[in-house]
Amino acid sequence: MLIDSHCHLNYKGLAEQQDAVLERARAAGVKGFLNISTRQREWADIVATAHRYADVWASVGIHPHEADEHVDLGAAALRAATDDPRVIAIGETGLDYYYDHSDRQVQQDLFRVHIAVARETGLPLIIHTRDAEDDTARILTEEMGKGAFPALIHCFTASAEFGQKMIELGLTISLSGIVTFKNAKDLQAFAAEVPEDRLLVETDAPFLAPMPHRGKVCEPAFVADTLHFVASLRGETPQALAETTGRNFAALFAKAGIAGAIAA
Repeated sequence: MLIDSHCHLNYKGLAEQQDAVLERARAAGVKGFLNISTRQREWADIVATAHRYADVWASVGIHPHEADEHVDLGAAALRAATDDPRVIAIGETGLDYYYDHSDRQVQQDLFRVHIAVARETGLPLIIHTRDAEDDTARILTEEMGKGAFPALIHCFTASAEFGQKMIELGLTISLSGIVTFKNAKDLQAFAAEVPEDRLLVETDAPFLAPMPHRGKVCEPAFVADTLHFVASLRGETPQALAETTGRNFAALFAKAGIAGAIAA
């Protein structure tokens, strides 16, 4: 079961043709889509999209770029939003020191709010991290010491050392189309070694289209290209890797309730 574990169906480039985008993905063999939020004002639309399509689920969270605009967002608001049956994840959240669109301390504080809700609800935490490996690892290590919670690093592009730390903490690694880029040799080497039970694939559509679509608006259908590329890196068939990543998705995002369908 091939699943796009991270896409933005309500973003410009996809929202205008949502039905067609989903149909093209289904024709490419994609069986499910996790529609990700980045701002509180998006939550209602993203959850509504998940209610319109049986194969789409939603997350609720605040991207680190938006942290300054959500200083007062408390755990209660985030927790309440997870009550919806189509909301199966918290995020995306995390730290981004590359652009520094929000104050770093505010990013860290809001990251910890998301972690607390993930721990309380048991819903997986979807983590964005860029140029912030040390602080991301430190916060996750500290917070795991307070009590475990499920989590993944989305669109993994960090060092192999950071990736290994995340795996040791129990996190899952999700690979986007970046892994197909010619200059991504270090990432490709790491992708080949990720334990099979800790691996997901995604598009981050409408961003980061994989080869051979680079330069185009990315669509969830393109997750099939990323899957084929990663399968070749790992010496596996695409069918086997689709089964593995689908099984991993079902286990991590248990609220989606698709484990039985995959087992069948």
